[in-house]
Amino acid sequence: MSSTVLERFLRYVQIDTQSDPNSTLQPSTEKQKNLSRMLVTELFEMGVVDAHLDEYGYVYATLHANTDKLNVPVICFCSHVDTSPDCSGAGVKPIVHKAWDGTDIVLPDDPAQVIRRSEHPDLDAQIGNDIVTASGTTLLGADNKAGVSEIMDAVRYLLEHPEIKHGTIKILFTPDEEIGRGTNKVDLAKLGADFGYTIDGESLGSFEDETFSADAVKITIRGISAHPGFAKGKLENALKIAADVIAALPKDALSPETTEEKQGFIHPTNIEGIQEKVTLGFIIRDFTVAGLHEKEGYLKGILVQVLQQYPHSTADFEVIEQYRNMKEVLDNHPHVSEYVWEAIRRSGLTPLKRSIRGGTDGSRLSFMGLPCPNIFTGGHAFHSKLEWVSVQDMQKAVEVIVNLCQIWEEKH
Repeated sequence: MSSTVLERFLRYVQIDTQSDPNSTLQPSTEKQKNLSRMLVTELFEMGVVDAHLDEYGYVYATLHANTDKLNVPVICFCSHVDTSPDCSGAGVKPIVHKAWDGTDIVLPDDPAQVIRRSEHPDLDAQIGNDIVTASGTTLLGADNKAGVSEIMDAVRYLLEHPEIKHGTIKILFTPDEEIGRGTNKVDLAKLGADFGYTIDGESLGSFEDETFSADAVKITIRGISAHPGFAKGKLENALKIAADVIAALPKDALSPETTEEKQGFIHPTNIEGIQEKVTLGFIIRDFTVAGLHEKEGYLKGILVQVLQQYPHSTADFEVIEQYRNMKEVLDNHPHVSEYVWEAIRRSGLTPLKRSIRGGTDGSRLSFMGLPCPNIFTGGHAFHSKLEWVSVQDMQKAVEVIVNLCQIWEEKH
């Protein structure tokens, strides 16, 4: 399969699309639209005449059906254009390490940044492949410009090969996924899809139909303020109360750094305040809602126990729902994942079904009425200067997307 996926990827990653969690705008940064406008232009050039960018930063486009069948469901492929606020995305200089020989990859603009096989086990299967990295001072942007590039290249391929029959295909590129707002303003009625796939995963051949369920917890502590020179028997310092709450969390369990696979966690994310009032922020993660509630109860129990030492202080404990495990929805539509399995096998790969220790746009989309598992992109070490992607794996992702379109047409 001839491919332009690498050329697209190298072009897209040089556009800074970092989102901003502190912004109240939609999208959170105007610069995300710079890539989205380019995508609309390229879709027009390919012949997708309804491609457009809306005011909120979403790109919508339609690849019309070329089959005589009337009952083929409309499917959507979705990726996000923004990159993580965790690492700079400005001035990305992508480097293609052709026919990589297995040695450590030293990134030239900061030689302290080294991609080592010993620390990246997925590299073991990449010897002889072409590896793309950044130069050492920024992230690469494979999350998720690899997915964007793969969808765009699949559209190109399908348009150039009308002998491949497919139903109506919808394309959706979202902003602000990295800050949890990727679906806030999406118009599903306008999109008009029955089922969807996010192209936002990692290792070759993998796909996910399960994510964490997620809540946030906001604890507001109100202490008793007093002048420190006359505070004996009066002062109850909210900063110390907050510190006691965090210190009471277990050191060897229930944290991101001590859990894996299906284990959830309680993770403090921010603290802000003065001796009179402090706000503590947490994220709670588990694969079941019951597990979320158990961890929230555990955290609330810590708070209650700590407050017993500060009899005049009070606290509010607020739980904010973030997203839920998309498996709850996808289990009602098993064929959506079964078709991914078959598409990956047709590409000569061994399918690898995984659970995401996180969320995707697909988590929210599934509960909004668009069942939406997640498919690999070939990218790794996201949100870091050591991010990398395999060109050959990106090409396989394109092949899987094309196969999926064909399978949906065949099965209906």
